[in-house]
Amino acid sequence: MLRLINTGLGRTGTTSLKLALERLGYGPCSHMFDIVNDSDRLQQWEKVVCDGQRPDWEALFHGFVSVADGPSAVYHKEIIGAFPKAKVILTVRDSEEWYRSTHDTLYQFAVRNRDNPPEPGSMPARIYRFVNTMVWDGLFGGRFADKGHAIRVFRRHNEAVADSVAPDNLLIYDVQQGWEPLCAFLGVPVPTEDFPHANDGGAMRRVIREVGGGAAGVATN
Repeated sequence: MLRLINTGLGRTGTTSLKLALERLGYGPCSHMFDIVNDSDRLQQWEKVVCDGQRPDWEALFHGFVSVADGPSAVYHKEIIGAFPKAKVILTVRDSEEWYRSTHDTLYQFAVRNRDNPPEPGSMPARIYRFVNTMVWDGLFGGRFADKGHAIRVFRRHNEAVADSVAPDNLLIYDVQQGWEPLCAFLGVPVPTEDFPHANDGGAMRRVIREVGGGAAGVATN
């Protein structure tokens, strides 16, 4: 049963948040990496995203206490509706920085795989189809290269979350703020160690090369 849902889009610190949540007792935390590194889990999501199967949210998140990144942002209304008692964290970032980061990392892998398609039926091909259907053609309507359009989608997404979640159950959060606002929201002590910061641009490029043979335009961090 999910106790916490992260609704921020990729490249807003979702991987750092995953690590922080697990440190604070909200783990395991489901993340896009858990999908693209597991053929069976990927197949579950392919049926929902690509084939239009009605989702069984409890089955999709079985064994997880929290969820961050990827589907939890795109399907935030449905997932919040399925787990109404869960707390909600919207990770945010300056929109210009977000676009530059996403364009220079994740989107470049999507373009590369569009122009040089991986072998049909392979994990890279499945990952590309899944992410492209959900994010690039889905959320951004095939227009992510249009910076103004992409930033408008980003801002509308954040506004939709803020408008649809009760203020006392929502934390609008920049991971650069560190432990204090996160721990205050969750009602837990502040750890003594530094807040985790994962997946800067260089690290993100290295990770995606490893995921599906470099085929994924994965909406992460």
